[in-house]
Amino acid sequence: MDPQLVKLALGGIALLVCIGLFFGIGLALAAHKFAVEANPKIEAVLHVLAGAQCGGCGYPGCEGYAIAVVNDPDVPPNLCFPGKETVAAKVAEITGKKMAAMEDMLAVVRCSRVEGRVSHKHEYIGFASCTAANLGFGGPSACQYACIGLGECAAVCPFDAITMKEGFPVIDPDRCVSCGTCVKTCPKKVIELMSLKARVHVPCSSKDLGRKVREVCEVGCISCQMCVKKCPAEAISYTDGLIKIDHPKCIAYGPNCDEVCVEKCPRKIMRRYEGRQAIARHDAGLKLAS
Repeated sequence: MDPQLVKLALGGIALLVCIGLFFGIGLALAAHKFAVEANPKIEAVLHVLAGAQCGGCGYPGCEGYAIAVVNDPDVPPNLCFPGKETVAAKVAEITGKKMAAMEDMLAVVRCSRVEGRVSHKHEYIGFASCTAANLGFGGPSACQYACIGLGECAAVCPFDAITMKEGFPVIDPDRCVSCGTCVKTCPKKVIELMSLKARVHVPCSSKDLGRKVREVCEVGCISCQMCVKKCPAEAISYTDGLIKIDHPKCIAYGPNCDEVCVEKCPRKIMRRYEGRQAIARHDAGLKLAS
C-alpha cells in the first residue's frame, strides 16, 4: 500500500478522534453545568403510586403525574384512582398538600341496546374497532347513539374490568377503579363514571325524540322530561338532548327522592341505582334478553 495513503488515513483517523474528544468533553461540561438536581419528592411519590400507568390522572403515566403533583401547586394529590384514599393520603403527606376527599366511582354503560332489542341497520365488515365502525355511517346499530359493541373499551381497560357479553360491555365492579380510560376511548360516549352513592341513573344516551326512539328501541328515553318536572329536589335537567342528574343534589335532598322520578318515567328507563349491585342486575338483564 502506498505509504502516502496510509499516512493520510492515519491522519484522518486522528482528526476524527480529536473531534470526538472535543465534543465529548464539551457535552460533559454542558451536562455538568446545566444538570437539574433530581427532586427526591418526585421519586417518593412515584414509589407510592399504584404503578398502573392507566392515565386516569390525566398525565402521561405515573411519572408524569408524580412530576406534576410535586411541582404544580394546583395539582391535587388524589388523582391516582387505582390507589384510592390510601395512596392519596401518602401523596398529600409527601407534597405537603391538603388531603382532598375521594368519591367512590364506578364506570357505567349508559346504554340499553340489548335490553331494548335495538336492531342493526347494516352489517359492519372491517377492523374490530368501535372507532373504525363509527366512521362508517355512525356504526351498524339502528340507534345512532347506541354502544357499537366491538369491545374497544374492554381492550384498553388496564384492569381487565370489562368483558363483552352478547356484544355488550359488562363492567366488573370489583376490578373497576374508575380510571376513566374506557370513558375516553368510547367513540359514542356511552360510558360514564358515576358515584356509588347515586340513587338513580338513565342507561340511555339517545338524543332522539319520542317516535324515533320507539321505532328502534323498546326501552330508550323519549325525552318527555316527566322526570325533570316531577323531581322534588330539582336535581334533574334536560341538557344538550340528554337527561342529566345532579347526584349530590339528589342525595342531599334525602331519602325517597328517587321514588318519584322512577315511578313517573313512562318508559321505565329512569332506574334506581345502588352502586355495585346495579352492575350485577344489569348483567342479569343481559342474560334474560339474550
